[in-house]
Amino acid sequence: MLAAAVAFAASPAQAQLRVDISGVGATQYPIAIADFSGDAQGSNVAEIIRADLSRSGQFRLVNATGANLNVESQIAHGEWAGRGADYLAYGSISQAGGQYTISYRLVDNFRQTQLDAVAFAGSERELRRLSHRIADRIYEKITGVRGVFSTRIAYVLQTGDTYELQIADADGQNPQVMLRSKHSIISPAWSPDGSKLAYVSFELGKPVVYVQTLASGQRSPVANFKGNNSAPAWSPSGDQLAVVLSRDGISQIYTMGVDGSGLRRVMRSPLIDTEPQFTPDGSSLIFTSDRGGSPQIYRVPVSGGEAQRVTFNGSYNISPALSPDGNKLVYVTRRNGAFRIGLMDMASGSEQLLTAGPDDQSPSFAPNGMQVLYSSVQDGRSVLAVTSVDGRVRQTLSALNGKIREPVWGPFID
Repeated sequence: MLAAAVAFAASPAQAQLRVDISGVGATQYPIAIADFSGDAQGSNVAEIIRADLSRSGQFRLVNATGANLNVESQIAHGEWAGRGADYLAYGSISQAGGQYTISYRLVDNFRQTQLDAVAFAGSERELRRLSHRIADRIYEKITGVRGVFSTRIAYVLQTGDTYELQIADADGQNPQVMLRSKHSIISPAWSPDGSKLAYVSFELGKPVVYVQTLASGQRSPVANFKGNNSAPAWSPSGDQLAVVLSRDGISQIYTMGVDGSGLRRVMRSPLIDTEPQFTPDGSSLIFTSDRGGSPQIYRVPVSGGEAQRVTFNGSYNISPALSPDGNKLVYVTRRNGAFRIGLMDMASGSEQLLTAGPDDQSPSFAPNGMQVLYSSVQDGRSVLAVTSVDGRVRQTLSALNGKIREPVWGPFID
């Protein structure tokens, strides 16, 4: 029955996540983050920013204890440079009528110039999000790449016989339950604007594709055809889904409108085609198929036609995901009995194994293409994990209890 699954408009989740980091980037930027002055929340804001930048592996934190700076302070650039800080971030926070205002500054101590200055306002509940936004600005001003600290992730958490579709901040904190059910939930997929999730629920006794609006919790089945309905993927424009249906006897790829209209079969195959993903330009689909005798990744125009094989290393490659620029492909590959995350350059075909296994699954690119989120089993525990695309920096976001499945990184939200 429909009542067996309950939708929630971002209700708090019970499981909190812990972050463990290993490795450093090829380049590390020395930066000091001073506690924000003016309110007791100032140290919390600074700590969130420090944690974000540290987690990236691209920044080395310089101790700023006791700096006592505010946005009006005259900065002794030479002193901070002498302490090893190429960059300094600082600011003030004030509160009036339940609203907080955070003002921040970023300076380059060697050039003795101000790189950024902005103020954000929000409620106490929004302070974490605003702190992530400041970290994003620092990251972009220094590296030239847009930060992803204020983006979100989605995943399925199974605890006993209960399944929860959760969303959380990119650091795994602030988890919220979007759907709780006694029936399996699989294959979450973010809409391009981050306002909706498509996923598969088994609450009707078979897999059915749903689309849920996150702000309201409103949900509706959009693919409930005869047989199995699975593996939804959004088009870059957000007006179409690719889905896998067995309505004609074997799992094949179709496209359809987000409201379920305009169903069209992409191609015909004598064997299983599954796990479709649109290319960033929307012109093609990459997908997994065993048409060659073992699971491999292929590419086909959305309009249909002949599929071209993409992966050739190893005999088992599944779960493809393309980088936002379409230049790199991540996937799960089985090597010597271990399931690992592989990364392939689409132009050259060269491959790099990013993880060691033994059970790494469901890779998903960060929206800036710099990191890959995946699920893993480490020391017998199911965890969320993140690796940089060069494999140098790894994060483990450990759940207190339960099995974590099928994580997917959400888009930038302007």
